[in-house]
Amino acid sequence: MGQETSLRSVLRKLSAVEAAARLLGCDIIRLVEGKKVIGRIVETEAYDQSDPSSHSFRGVTKRNAVMFGPAGMTYVYFTYGMHYCMNVVVGKENEGSAVLIRALQPLEGLNLMFNNRKVDKTENLTNGPAKLTQALGIDLKLNAHDLSTPPLTIKLNPPIKDSQIQWSSRIGIREKKDEIKLWRAGIKDNKYISKPL
Repeated sequence: MGQETSLRSVLRKLSAVEAAARLLGCDIIRLVEGKKVIGRIVETEAYDQSDPSSHSFRGVTKRNAVMFGPAGMTYVYFTYGMHYCMNVVVGKENEGSAVLIRALQPLEGLNLMFNNRKVDKTENLTNGPAKLTQALGIDLKLNAHDLSTPPLTIKLNPPIKDSQIQWSSRIGIREKKDEIKLWRAGIKDNKYISKPL
């Protein structure tokens, strides 16, 4: 059994919150015209069907159907009429769970990332969900893509230690004070996260 089976088998056993932590430190590998672009996941957010903030909260639609499918698939959506966001489907089928990839630490293919992003600092290449999809050339054509197959894969690295993970509330989600979910996970002291944890 290879890496392909391993990614799906790991993610389907985890809740969205557990997967948000497990995906930290894993590598997203994007092939563009035969060249590798690699970023390490340093910040995530969890979403599931029990959460009013989740696209899956009201059940299956044409847009969110992939969230209810097998783990290890991408859920890419278009937002604010200008940005793409990439999620990784997790949990059991029919659960409607996914993890938003919020930030990456660039590792390889920086020239292509800079060309796509038109910024001058490495720290600004992939420090946000829309920034990282732009840097890696991820759009709706990669929605419902199996992350065990090129041109977009995830390498499942060893888990980050709990002591190195910091949790906070999610960005841009309005919740009542007594109902705030600490479902945003990031690697402590990593300079590539989108906003302080």
